[in-house]
Amino acid sequence: MCRQVFGFRLAMIAVAAPAALLNATPGLGVRLVGAAVVVTFMGSYVLFRDWERFGPLLLRHPSLLAVDTLFGTLLLISAGPDTTLAYVSVCTPLLAGIVYGWRGAACFASLQSLILLLVYATLTEHPGSGPAERLLLPGFCVITGAVGSALRGLMLRFGEATQALTTTQARLAAAEATDAERARLAREMHDSVAKTLHGVALAAEALAHTAGTPTADPDRIRRQADLVARAARRAAAESRDLLTDLRAEAPGTEHRNALEELRTLTADFSRRTGLTTTYRTTGDRTEVQVPAPVARHLLTITGEAMENAHRHAAATRVDVRAAVRDDHLHVTVRDDGRGLPPDDELEQLRRAGHFGLLGMAERAAALGARLHVGRAEHPGGTEVRLDLPLPAEGTVGR
Repeated sequence: MCRQVFGFRLAMIAVAAPAALLNATPGLGVRLVGAAVVVTFMGSYVLFRDWERFGPLLLRHPSLLAVDTLFGTLLLISAGPDTTLAYVSVCTPLLAGIVYGWRGAACFASLQSLILLLVYATLTEHPGSGPAERLLLPGFCVITGAVGSALRGLMLRFGEATQALTTTQARLAAAEATDAERARLAREMHDSVAKTLHGVALAAEALAHTAGTPTADPDRIRRQADLVARAARRAAAESRDLLTDLRAEAPGTEHRNALEELRTLTADFSRRTGLTTTYRTTGDRTEVQVPAPVARHLLTITGEAMENAHRHAAATRVDVRAAVRDDHLHVTVRDDGRGLPPDDELEQLRRAGHFGLLGMAERAAALGARLHVGRAEHPGGTEVRLDLPLPAEGTVGR
Protein backbone atom coordinates (compact mmCIF):
# COMPACT_ATOMS: atom_id res chain seq x y z
CA MET A 1 0.00 0.00 0.00
CA CYS A 2 2.87 2.39 0.78
CA ARG A 3 4.28 1.70 -2.68
CA GLN A 4 1.00 2.82 -4.27
CA VAL A 5 1.05 6.03 -2.23
CA PHE A 6 4.59 6.81 -3.38
CA GLY A 7 3.57 6.10 -6.97
CA PHE A 8 0.78 8.67 -6.62
CA ARG A 9 3.28 11.16 -5.14
CA LEU A 10 5.59 10.62 -8.10
CA ALA A 11 2.84 11.54 -10.55
CA MET A 12 1.80 14.64 -8.60
CA ILE A 13 5.39 15.92 -8.23
CA ALA A 14 6.05 15.41 -11.94
CA VAL A 15 2.93 17.40 -12.86
CA ALA A 16 3.58 20.29 -10.44
CA ALA A 17 7.38 20.59 -10.86
CA PRO A 18 7.25 22.92 -13.94
CA ALA A 19 4.91 25.36 -12.19
CA ALA A 20 7.13 25.38 -9.10
CA LEU A 21 10.23 26.14 -11.17
CA LEU A 22 8.48 28.89 -13.16
CA ASN A 23 7.17 30.62 -10.03
CA ALA A 24 10.50 30.45 -8.18
CA THR A 25 12.64 33.60 -7.92
CA PRO A 26 15.60 33.59 -10.28
CA GLY A 27 18.94 32.56 -8.92
CA LEU A 28 19.00 30.96 -5.48
CA GLY A 29 15.22 30.34 -5.47
CA VAL A 30 15.34 28.31 -8.66
CA ARG A 31 18.26 26.26 -7.33
CA LEU A 32 16.48 25.53 -4.05
CA VAL A 33 13.24 24.56 -5.80
CA GLY A 34 15.15 22.41 -8.31
CA ALA A 35 16.96 20.62 -5.49
CA ALA A 36 13.64 20.09 -3.73
CA VAL A 37 12.14 18.62 -6.92
CA VAL A 38 15.06 16.23 -7.38
CA VAL A 39 15.12 15.10 -3.72
CA THR A 40 11.38 14.54 -3.37
CA PHE A 41 11.04 12.89 -6.78
CA MET A 42 14.01 10.56 -6.38
CA GLY A 43 13.06 9.67 -2.81
CA SER A 44 9.55 8.73 -3.91
CA TYR A 45 10.92 6.81 -6.91
CA VAL A 46 13.38 4.79 -4.82
CA LEU A 47 10.71 3.83 -2.29
CA PHE A 48 8.23 3.04 -5.07
CA ARG A 49 10.74 0.93 -6.99
CA ASP A 50 12.30 -1.02 -4.10
CA TRP A 51 10.06 -0.72 -1.04
CA GLU A 52 11.15 -4.09 0.35
CA ARG A 53 14.73 -2.85 0.58
CA PHE A 54 14.33 0.82 1.64
CA GLY A 55 10.97 0.68 3.40
CA PRO A 56 12.46 -0.68 6.67
CA LEU A 57 14.89 2.27 6.63
CA LEU A 58 11.98 4.70 6.53
CA LEU A 59 10.25 2.69 9.24
CA ARG A 60 13.25 2.98 11.58
CA HIS A 61 13.94 6.68 10.89
CA PRO A 62 10.86 8.93 10.90
CA SER A 63 13.19 11.88 10.47
CA LEU A 64 13.55 10.94 6.78
CA LEU A 65 9.86 11.60 6.24
CA ALA A 66 10.22 14.89 8.12
CA VAL A 67 13.06 15.96 5.77
CA ASP A 68 10.94 15.02 2.77
CA THR A 69 8.14 17.15 4.21
CA LEU A 70 10.44 20.19 4.47
CA PHE A 71 11.57 19.84 0.84
CA GLY A 72 7.93 19.46 -0.17
CA THR A 73 7.21 22.71 1.66
CA LEU A 74 9.64 24.58 -0.64
CA LEU A 75 7.78 23.25 -3.65
CA LEU A 76 4.42 24.10 -2.12
CA ILE A 77 5.48 27.68 -1.44
CA SER A 78 6.86 28.10 -4.95
CA ALA A 79 4.05 26.41 -6.90
CA GLY A 80 1.19 27.37 -4.59
CA PRO A 81 -1.48 25.33 -2.82
CA ASP A 82 -3.67 25.34 -5.93
CA THR A 83 -1.36 22.92 -7.75
CA THR A 84 -1.17 19.15 -7.48
CA LEU A 85 1.49 19.50 -4.78
CA ALA A 86 -1.39 19.97 -2.36
CA TYR A 87 -2.18 16.27 -2.89
CA VAL A 88 1.43 15.42 -2.07
CA SER A 89 1.00 17.23 1.23
CA VAL A 90 -2.15 15.25 1.96
CA CYS A 91 -0.28 11.99 1.26
CA THR A 92 2.29 12.64 4.01
CA PRO A 93 -0.07 12.06 6.99
CA LEU A 94 -1.50 9.04 5.17
CA LEU A 95 1.98 7.52 4.90
CA ALA A 96 2.74 8.37 8.52
CA GLY A 97 -0.43 6.63 9.68
CA ILE A 98 0.33 3.49 7.68
CA VAL A 99 4.00 3.30 8.67
CA TYR A 100 4.08 4.70 12.23
CA GLY A 101 0.55 4.26 13.57
CA TRP A 102 -1.73 6.82 15.18
CA ARG A 103 1.10 8.68 16.96
CA GLY A 104 2.97 9.25 13.70
CA ALA A 105 -0.28 10.17 11.96
CA ALA A 106 -1.09 12.78 14.62
CA CYS A 107 2.42 14.24 14.51
CA PHE A 108 2.70 14.55 10.72
CA ALA A 109 -0.93 15.61 10.28
CA SER A 110 -0.33 18.47 12.72
CA LEU A 111 2.97 19.39 11.03
CA GLN A 112 1.52 19.32 7.52
CA SER A 113 -1.57 21.28 8.57
CA LEU A 114 0.64 23.93 10.17
CA ILE A 115 2.76 24.15 7.02
CA LEU A 116 -0.34 24.60 4.83
CA LEU A 117 -1.68 27.32 7.10
CA LEU A 118 1.69 29.11 6.97
CA VAL A 119 1.74 28.84 3.18
CA TYR A 120 -1.70 30.41 2.99
CA ALA A 121 -0.60 33.13 5.42
CA THR A 122 2.42 34.04 3.24
CA LEU A 123 0.19 34.64 0.22
CA THR A 124 -0.62 38.37 0.07
CA GLU A 125 -3.34 37.89 -2.53
CA HIS A 126 -5.23 34.72 -3.13
CA PRO A 127 -8.52 35.46 -4.95
CA GLY A 128 -11.44 33.29 -4.05
CA SER A 129 -9.71 31.83 -1.06
CA GLY A 130 -11.78 32.26 2.06
CA PRO A 131 -11.31 30.76 5.51
CA ALA A 132 -13.24 27.63 4.50
CA GLU A 133 -10.96 27.00 1.50
CA ARG A 134 -7.86 27.61 3.58
CA LEU A 135 -8.98 25.10 6.20
CA LEU A 136 -9.95 22.46 3.63
CA LEU A 137 -6.48 21.01 2.96
CA PRO A 138 -5.42 20.99 6.66
CA GLY A 139 -8.67 19.17 7.39
CA PHE A 140 -7.85 16.64 4.69
CA CYS A 141 -4.47 16.09 6.32
CA VAL A 142 -6.17 15.18 9.59
CA ILE A 143 -8.61 12.87 7.81
CA THR A 144 -5.91 11.07 5.78
CA GLY A 145 -3.81 10.62 8.93
CA ALA A 146 -6.76 8.93 10.63
CA VAL A 147 -7.37 6.80 7.51
CA GLY A 148 -3.72 5.71 7.43
CA SER A 149 -3.80 4.74 11.08
CA ALA A 150 -7.02 2.76 10.56
CA LEU A 151 -5.54 1.00 7.53
CA ARG A 152 -2.47 0.06 9.56
CA GLY A 153 -4.68 -1.51 12.24
CA LEU A 154 -6.66 -3.43 9.62
CA MET A 155 -3.50 -4.73 7.95
CA LEU A 156 -2.02 -5.82 11.28
CA ARG A 157 -5.20 -7.67 12.21
CA PHE A 158 -5.33 -9.22 8.75
CA GLY A 159 -1.72 -10.35 9.15
CA GLU A 160 -2.51 -11.91 12.53
CA ALA A 161 -5.53 -13.68 11.07
CA THR A 162 -3.45 -14.92 8.13
CA GLN A 163 -0.75 -16.20 10.47
CA ALA A 164 -3.34 -17.97 12.61
CA LEU A 165 -4.87 -19.51 9.49
CA THR A 166 -1.44 -20.64 8.28
CA THR A 167 -0.70 -22.19 11.67
CA THR A 168 -4.06 -23.99 11.64
CA GLN A 169 -3.48 -25.26 8.11
CA ALA A 170 -0.03 -26.50 9.10
CA ARG A 171 -1.50 -28.36 12.06
CA LEU A 172 -4.23 -29.87 9.90
CA ALA A 173 -1.65 -30.89 7.30
CA ALA A 174 0.45 -32.51 10.02
CA ALA A 175 -2.61 -34.34 11.36
CA GLU A 176 -3.55 -35.52 7.87
CA ALA A 177 0.02 -36.66 7.25
CA THR A 178 -0.02 -38.56 10.54
CA ASP A 179 -3.32 -40.24 9.65
CA ALA A 180 -2.04 -41.11 6.19
CA GLU A 181 1.14 -42.57 7.65
CA ARG A 182 -0.86 -44.61 10.15
CA ALA A 183 -3.04 -45.95 7.32
CA ARG A 184 0.06 -46.78 5.28
CA LEU A 185 1.65 -48.60 8.19
CA ALA A 186 -1.56 -50.55 8.73
CA ARG A 187 -1.57 -51.60 5.06
CA GLU A 188 2.10 -52.58 5.15
CA MET A 189 1.68 -54.59 8.34
CA HIS A 190 -1.43 -56.34 7.00
CA ASP A 191 0.06 -57.13 3.62
CA SER A 192 3.45 -58.35 4.82
CA VAL A 193 4.27 -59.12 8.44
CA ALA A 194 0.74 -59.95 9.63
CA LYS A 195 0.18 -62.51 6.87
CA THR A 196 3.55 -64.14 7.39
CA LEU A 197 3.02 -64.38 11.15
CA HIS A 198 -0.38 -65.91 10.50
CA GLY A 199 1.35 -68.54 8.36
CA VAL A 200 3.89 -69.14 11.13
CA ALA A 201 1.04 -69.69 13.60
CA LEU A 202 -0.67 -72.19 11.30
CA ALA A 203 2.58 -74.05 10.67
CA ALA A 204 3.35 -74.16 14.39
CA GLU A 205 -0.14 -75.52 15.14
CA ALA A 206 0.34 -78.23 12.52
CA LEU A 207 3.75 -79.04 13.99
CA ALA A 208 2.31 -79.33 17.48
CA HIS A 209 -0.52 -81.54 16.22
CA THR A 210 1.91 -83.82 14.38
CA ALA A 211 4.29 -84.06 17.30
CA GLY A 212 1.40 -84.96 19.65
CA THR A 213 0.31 -88.02 17.72
CA PRO A 214 1.51 -91.43 19.00
CA THR A 215 2.89 -92.38 15.58
CA ALA A 216 4.71 -89.17 14.80
CA ASP A 217 6.88 -89.24 11.68
CA PRO A 218 10.27 -87.60 12.37
CA ASP A 219 10.71 -86.62 8.72
CA ARG A 220 7.33 -84.91 8.67
CA ILE A 221 8.09 -83.10 11.92
CA ARG A 222 11.42 -82.00 10.46
CA ARG A 223 9.74 -80.63 7.33
CA GLN A 224 7.13 -78.76 9.36
CA ALA A 225 9.78 -77.33 11.68
CA ASP A 226 11.76 -76.21 8.63
CA LEU A 227 8.59 -74.54 7.30
CA VAL A 228 8.13 -72.67 10.60
CA ALA A 229 11.77 -71.56 10.53
CA ARG A 230 11.52 -70.29 6.93
CA ALA A 231 8.30 -68.42 7.69
CA ALA A 232 9.88 -66.83 10.78
CA ARG A 233 12.90 -65.72 8.75
CA ARG A 234 10.58 -64.31 6.12
CA ALA A 235 8.69 -62.33 8.78
CA ALA A 236 11.99 -60.96 10.10
CA ALA A 237 13.04 -59.94 6.58
CA GLU A 238 9.69 -58.22 5.96
CA SER A 239 10.04 -56.38 9.27
CA ARG A 240 13.50 -55.19 8.28
CA ASP A 241 12.21 -54.04 4.90
CA LEU A 242 9.41 -52.14 6.58
CA LEU A 243 11.79 -50.44 9.01
CA THR A 244 14.16 -49.57 6.17
CA ASP A 245 11.29 -47.99 4.26
CA LEU A 246 10.31 -45.96 7.33
CA ARG A 247 13.84 -44.67 7.80
CA ALA A 248 14.27 -43.72 4.16
CA GLU A 249 14.73 -39.94 3.87
CA ALA A 250 13.48 -39.65 0.29
CA PRO A 251 11.79 -41.94 -2.22
CA GLY A 252 14.15 -43.62 -4.62
CA THR A 253 14.30 -42.91 -8.33
CA GLU A 254 14.72 -46.59 -9.30
CA HIS A 255 12.38 -47.95 -11.98
CA ARG A 256 11.27 -51.55 -12.34
CA ASN A 257 9.68 -53.60 -15.10
CA ALA A 258 6.11 -54.13 -13.86
CA LEU A 259 5.37 -56.99 -16.28
CA GLU A 260 8.42 -58.99 -15.24
CA GLU A 261 7.71 -58.33 -11.56
CA LEU A 262 4.15 -59.62 -11.99
CA ARG A 263 5.45 -62.76 -13.73
CA THR A 264 7.86 -63.47 -10.87
CA LEU A 265 5.18 -62.80 -8.26
CA THR A 266 2.77 -65.24 -9.93
CA ALA A 267 5.41 -67.96 -10.20
CA ASP A 268 6.39 -67.58 -6.55
CA PHE A 269 2.76 -67.73 -5.49
CA SER A 270 2.18 -70.92 -7.49
CA ARG A 271 5.26 -72.64 -6.00
CA ARG A 272 4.44 -71.59 -2.46
CA THR A 273 0.75 -72.50 -2.41
CA GLY A 274 0.61 -75.33 -4.95
CA LEU A 275 -2.44 -73.64 -6.52
CA THR A 276 -2.70 -73.77 -10.30
CA THR A 277 -1.79 -70.24 -11.40
CA THR A 278 -1.34 -68.91 -14.93
CA TYR A 279 0.10 -65.61 -16.13
CA ARG A 280 -0.28 -64.03 -19.55
CA THR A 281 0.53 -60.62 -21.06
CA THR A 282 -1.02 -58.96 -24.10
CA GLY A 283 -0.36 -55.71 -25.90
CA ASP A 284 2.48 -54.17 -27.87
CA ARG A 285 4.82 -53.31 -25.01
CA THR A 286 6.95 -56.03 -23.48
CA GLU A 287 8.33 -53.76 -20.77
CA VAL A 288 6.51 -51.31 -18.52
CA GLN A 289 8.98 -49.30 -16.46
CA VAL A 290 7.40 -47.74 -13.36
CA PRO A 291 8.95 -46.17 -10.23
CA ALA A 292 9.77 -48.58 -7.43
CA PRO A 293 6.98 -47.33 -5.07
CA VAL A 294 4.41 -47.77 -7.87
CA ALA A 295 5.67 -51.28 -8.57
CA ARG A 296 5.45 -52.10 -4.89
CA HIS A 297 1.80 -51.02 -4.66
CA LEU A 298 0.98 -52.86 -7.88
CA LEU A 299 2.54 -56.10 -6.69
CA THR A 300 0.90 -55.82 -3.27
CA ILE A 301 -2.58 -55.38 -4.77
CA THR A 302 -2.05 -58.34 -7.11
CA GLY A 303 -0.60 -60.50 -4.35
CA GLU A 304 -3.49 -59.65 -2.02
CA ALA A 305 -6.00 -60.66 -4.71
CA MET A 306 -4.25 -64.01 -5.19
CA GLU A 307 -3.96 -64.62 -1.44
CA ASN A 308 -7.67 -63.94 -0.99
CA ALA A 309 -8.46 -66.50 -3.67
CA HIS A 310 -6.24 -69.06 -1.93
CA ARG A 311 -7.25 -68.45 1.68
CA HIS A 312 -10.87 -67.30 1.58
CA ALA A 313 -12.40 -68.37 -1.76
CA ALA A 314 -11.36 -72.04 -1.79
CA ALA A 315 -10.30 -71.58 -5.42
CA THR A 316 -8.64 -74.31 -7.49
CA ARG A 317 -7.30 -72.02 -10.20
CA VAL A 318 -6.11 -68.39 -10.44
CA ASP A 319 -5.53 -66.58 -13.73
CA VAL A 320 -3.48 -63.37 -13.87
CA ARG A 321 -3.61 -61.20 -17.00
CA ALA A 322 -1.62 -58.03 -17.75
CA ALA A 323 -2.29 -55.86 -20.79
CA VAL A 324 -1.09 -52.43 -21.94
CA ARG A 325 -3.68 -50.46 -23.89
CA ASP A 326 -4.06 -46.71 -24.43
CA ASP A 327 -1.25 -45.81 -21.99
CA HIS A 328 -2.91 -47.86 -19.24
CA LEU A 329 -1.74 -51.03 -17.56
CA HIS A 330 -4.68 -53.37 -16.97
CA VAL A 331 -4.06 -56.17 -14.46
CA THR A 332 -6.80 -58.76 -13.88
CA VAL A 333 -6.85 -61.55 -11.28
CA ARG A 334 -9.64 -64.15 -11.71
CA ASP A 335 -10.39 -67.25 -9.67
CA ASP A 336 -13.01 -70.00 -9.66
CA GLY A 337 -13.73 -69.88 -5.94
CA ARG A 338 -16.88 -69.33 -3.97
CA GLY A 339 -17.07 -65.63 -4.85
CA LEU A 340 -17.59 -62.50 -2.82
CA PRO A 341 -19.85 -62.42 0.24
CA PRO A 342 -22.76 -59.97 0.32
CA ASP A 343 -22.02 -56.32 1.08
CA ASP A 344 -23.18 -56.64 4.68
CA GLU A 345 -20.71 -59.48 5.21
CA LEU A 346 -17.90 -57.40 3.69
CA GLU A 347 -18.70 -54.66 6.20
CA GLN A 348 -18.64 -57.23 8.97
CA LEU A 349 -15.26 -58.46 7.76
CA ARG A 350 -13.91 -54.91 7.87
CA ARG A 351 -15.21 -54.39 11.39
CA ALA A 352 -13.71 -57.71 12.45
CA GLY A 353 -10.25 -56.55 11.37
CA HIS A 354 -10.01 -58.04 7.84
CA PHE A 355 -8.66 -55.01 5.96
CA GLY A 356 -7.41 -56.68 2.77
CA LEU A 357 -9.95 -55.15 0.37
CA LEU A 358 -9.73 -51.78 2.14
CA GLY A 359 -5.95 -51.80 1.80
CA MET A 360 -6.20 -52.66 -1.90
CA ALA A 361 -8.58 -49.74 -2.48
CA GLU A 362 -6.30 -47.33 -0.57
CA ARG A 363 -3.25 -48.42 -2.55
CA ALA A 364 -5.12 -48.01 -5.85
CA ALA A 365 -6.20 -44.51 -4.81
CA ALA A 366 -2.59 -43.66 -3.93
CA LEU A 367 -1.57 -44.69 -7.46
CA GLY A 368 -4.36 -42.74 -9.14
CA ALA A 369 -5.66 -46.05 -10.47
CA ARG A 370 -9.14 -47.56 -10.61
CA LEU A 371 -9.90 -50.82 -8.80
CA HIS A 372 -12.88 -53.04 -9.58
CA VAL A 373 -13.81 -56.08 -7.49
CA GLY A 374 -16.74 -58.18 -8.65
CA ARG A 375 -17.99 -61.47 -10.04
CA ALA A 376 -15.83 -63.40 -12.48
CA GLU A 377 -16.83 -65.38 -15.55
CA HIS A 378 -16.87 -68.60 -13.53
CA PRO A 379 -20.00 -69.19 -11.46
CA GLY A 380 -19.24 -67.87 -8.04
CA GLY A 381 -15.73 -66.72 -8.96
CA THR A 382 -14.17 -63.33 -8.23
CA GLU A 383 -12.44 -60.86 -10.53
CA VAL A 384 -10.12 -58.07 -9.36
CA ARG A 385 -9.22 -55.56 -12.08
CA LEU A 386 -6.75 -52.69 -11.71
CA ASP A 387 -6.43 -49.93 -14.34
CA LEU A 388 -3.20 -47.98 -13.83
CA PRO A 389 -2.41 -44.91 -16.00
CA LEU A 390 1.14 -44.95 -17.38
CA PRO A 391 3.39 -42.08 -18.51
CA ALA A 392 4.05 -41.78 -22.21
CA GLU A 393 7.02 -43.70 -23.54
CA GLY A 394 10.19 -41.65 -23.26
CA THR A 395 9.05 -39.77 -20.16
CA VAL A 396 9.45 -42.54 -17.59
CA GLY A 397 12.80 -41.30 -16.33
CA ARG A 398 11.67 -37.72 -15.79
